Amino acid sequence: MRGSPTTFSKQFFSLYPITYTAHNLSGVNALLSQPHPHRTPFPYFLVSPAFSAEQCAMLEQVFLHEGDWQHRDGAFYRCALRDVTAEIPATFLTEVTNRMRKITGLPLTDHILVTAQRMTPGQVIGIHSDRPLLGYECVRLVVQLNPHWQTEHGGVLQLFASPEGEVVTGVNPVYNAAFGFVLNVNSYHAVSQVTQPRHSLVFNFWHAANTPELAAHVQALFANLHFSALPATLNPIMSAAEENLPEDTTLVAATTAIALQRWGYDDATILEGYQYSAGLPTHVTQGSETWAAIRLADWVARLHRESFDLAQWEGLNRALTGAKEFARLLPTWRLCLP
Repeated sequence: MRGSPTTFSKQFFSLYPITYTAHNLSGVNALLSQPHPHRTPFPYFLVSPAFSAEQCAMLEQVFLHEGDWQHRDGAFYRCALRDVTAEIPATFLTEVTNRMRKITGLPLTDHILVTAQRMTPGQVIGIHSDRPLLGYECVRLVVQLNPHWQTEHGGVLQLFASPEGEVVTGVNPVYNAAFGFVLNVNSYHAVSQVTQPRHSLVFNFWHAANTPELAAHVQALFANLHFSALPATLNPIMSAAEENLPEDTTLVAATTAIALQRWGYDDATILEGYQYSAGLPTHVTQGSETWAAIRLADWVARLHRESFDLAQWEGLNRALTGAKEFARLLPTWRLCLP
């Protein structure tokens, strides 16, 4: 999967005016056949119809089961959820995953999780972004299964440019309409209050470079993390950085230094790694083992402290494409750059 990936954001930014309407399902074998891309307020695509009439009928069956629903009734997130992955034919899930790989251009794994979401009158979902944390899914496809939806029923998927801003656009939950997007820190969305039951299925997909296996590896790498264990020669650099840089920046930089230390690199490399991650001047030669180690350490530190950022991963992938895979970095390297 190495090389220069064609990503969703690149692939779908040659956009054209789109009018989103529902279509007649009769005789259509859709399977996400005509995705319409959009740029604002964040990259996403719409498909209607998403699936064939027969496929929709199969998917609707998961809402007939009354047991095992997890009810969320907080001030922010109010709905009922149920994992229905095992109730959907594996062949269908494989077809959907393959189609999503083509639509997004991303190296999605075979792992998929499908959640049924049911909202009842009065329920609402507040503004959130669902940024992909370490080991979490990075792409979602939301399919609506509301055959008699009317405007007064509510349940509109609302998209925002910021958590405090006004609604930029709304996606009506009409039957067999799908909304797909790559999760990121700015993908703010919400669901307006419903007056009638609202049914949707959420298909979750994992990026090959942000798997649960990688999450376990990174968590083990940073277990029992103590910054006091870093070389004393780093103390003046850290102190100066902490006085002048945001706390989040210095935490990532210190975590980068810990990674390099635990991989067995010398004090000079650890210092260079801290400075690189903090955005301070360094003297590292590109293409060297030190360069590869620092880039990889900075990446896993950001995964651990922040979240999976697709654009940053692409930068790492480009920087290390064709580089030698050094022995002490190999276990982390192959999980981060599969």
